[in-house]
Amino acid sequence: MRYSAYYSTKFNTTGVTADTVTKADHVAALVARLEQWRLVEPTSADLDELERVHDAEYLEAVLTGEPADLAASNGIGWDEMIFAAAASSTGGIRDAALEALRTGGPAGALSSGLHHARAESGEGYCTFNGLVVASRAALSAGARRVLILDLDAHCGGGTASLIDGLDGVEQVDVSTSAFDVYRSRADAQLVLSSPATYLADVEASLGLARAPEELDLILYNAGMDPHEHAGGRDGLTTEMLETREQMVFEWARHLGVPVAFALAGGYRTSALDLDGVAELHLLTFHAAAAG
Repeated sequence: MRYSAYYSTKFNTTGVTADTVTKADHVAALVARLEQWRLVEPTSADLDELERVHDAEYLEAVLTGEPADLAASNGIGWDEMIFAAAASSTGGIRDAALEALRTGGPAGALSSGLHHARAESGEGYCTFNGLVVASRAALSAGARRVLILDLDAHCGGGTASLIDGLDGVEQVDVSTSAFDVYRSRADAQLVLSSPATYLADVEASLGLARAPEELDLILYNAGMDPHEHAGGRDGLTTEMLETREQMVFEWARHLGVPVAFALAGGYRTSALDLDGVAELHLLTFHAAAAG
């Protein structure tokens, strides 16, 4: 059986050169060699979908570049193609979510830069919050309960703000950095972890979702930036992240809940180039297809 990984060269048809935008091309080159995966062109998120999540003033700024500070509030800059690139990436995780819901999953998206974006602005290299767009699409397609599992190194404060009061969507978030920190509540539970306790914290956090066997979909923000050489903390190794990925997908398979995943964080450093970061992201693809 072959699984779908949603990707488009549109993700990177912008002059913005941050790793968040450009690494999808590197990951796509590796995924294309995997027998169990096929690359699929997503449908870009349209303005109606984005307006259900983001304020009209912010969307207009990303389209036009004015006002400049709001247009570039994602932290990576603005050009005339950034709207199309972010809409395509958002469409990737939305299409992966709908496919996983339809087929029983897994499905993937080579999308990054999602979970810090808020209704009124971008933030932290994130332009549009594709996790919330995808959650809303899943609810519209018949899902009753969606869990956003966020294992990016940074807290998903943008997502937490956008799902507050959104029936049927909850978040479990294990972070190794306090960037974008927020106060935990019943539908958005945050654990700040360290290398010494990371795997134990992830395992414990998988039980935080209420009645997980009743979930219809897990949206997994599968960041590789906890890794010690990809923007994370010393002591968080490749082997630990490989174990994490196996843990997540074995848990989902045990529950019988489909998973749609996005790449999320993972950055080049002096110890790791962008191809090395892409290799780390393959850990998610291998674990997802292992069942």
